[in-house]
Amino acid sequence: MALPAPQTSMSLNDFLAWEAEQPYKHEYWKGEVFAMTGARQAHVLVAGNCFAALKAHLRGGPCRTYIADMQLAVDEADAVFYPDVFVSCHPDDLQAERVLHHPKIIIEVLSDSTAAYDRGEKFAAYRKISDLQEYALIDPLYRRIEIFRRTENDEWLLATRDAERGLVLKSLDFLATPAEVFESLPEASSSTSKEPS
Repeated sequence: MALPAPQTSMSLNDFLAWEAEQPYKHEYWKGEVFAMTGARQAHVLVAGNCFAALKAHLRGGPCRTYIADMQLAVDEADAVFYPDVFVSCHPDDLQAERVLHHPKIIIEVLSDSTAAYDRGEKFAAYRKISDLQEYALIDPLYRRIEIFRRTENDEWLLATRDAERGLVLKSLDFLATPAEVFESLPEASSSTSKEPS
């Protein structure tokens, strides 16, 4: 069971110092601290599949893939997150021990309890990261992949055609097919393969 988060508001730097001493993970949002809960198996499998495919693709190059336990500080949004999977090619991040700041790619695996947050406030925070080029949302229940890309005009567009092919990350010249992304998950039943009514 997670320890209760502090009741008083904290600064981002105070949170990072406090979090480094905690046995459980917490995220930070504008002074508030939130304990993280465990993930379901489908969530872990999809995140692991994406991590493994990206790590193999990037091996020997200047970029690294991180999963779940690395912190991402978004100073511009006064927030700290634990993205499910992310990639950084920035030299400062490659030297960091715990906290990274310059992701090129972020992938979040959706659940019923986090989907609105991942699409809303969290994505708004992520968009403030100047290094971020692509943001992917993966829904294990409906086998759906959404890919958002930053344009030259600093706008974000949903890449609908690429998402039909799988996890397509153009900034890394990377493709994982839906079969690779959802590997080891049980077949979707007819009740979960349709849009909710």
